[in-house]
Amino acid sequence: MDQKSIHLRKLALTAVIAALYAALTIFLAPISYGAVQCRVSEVLCILPYFFPWASWGLFIGCLLANLYTATLMDIIFGSLATLLAALCTAALGRRNHTMGNSILACAMPVLFNAVIVGAVLTWAYGITWPYGGIMVSYLINALSVGAGEAVVLYILGLPLMRNLPKAA
Repeated sequence: MDQKSIHLRKLALTAVIAALYAALTIFLAPISYGAVQCRVSEVLCILPYFFPWASWGLFIGCLLANLYTATLMDIIFGSLATLLAALCTAALGRRNHTMGNSILACAMPVLFNAVIVGAVLTWAYGITWPYGGIMVSYLINALSVGAGEAVVLYILGLPLMRNLPKAA
C-alpha cells in the first residue's frame, strides 16, 4: 500500500472514531453529561495506545459530543482533556505493551478528565455542593468524573485493551 493510501485510510478511520465517540455519547446522553457521568464512549480512549493517530478522532468526537449540550468552556476544555489524555496514552503505547503500561494508559483519561472536567463542572456550570465551599465542590466533582471514567476504562477498556492485539 502506498503512503497516500495509508494516509487516506488513517483519515477515514479517524472520522469513524470521531463519529462513533460522538454518537455513543449523545445516544447515552442521560449518563454522558452532568456532575455524575459515565461516558461509555470513553472506552475508545484506549485506541491511541495502539494507533496514535486515533487521538485526533477522539478529540473531534468529544468536541462534537460537547456541542450537543455543553457550554463553551466544556466544549473547549472538555475536548482538550480528551486530547491530552489521548496523546499521553499514545506516548505510553510507544513503549512496551506490558500490563503496567496498559494500566497507566487507562489512567490518563481518568486523571485528565477528573482534573479538567471537574473544574469545568465547578466553575463553568456552577455545580457546587452545600457544605465545604468551592474547593470541596471541585474535589467532589473531580472525584465523581474520575470515578465514572475509571469504571469505563478499567471495567471495559482494560480487558478490551488486553484482547485487542490478539484480534488484530
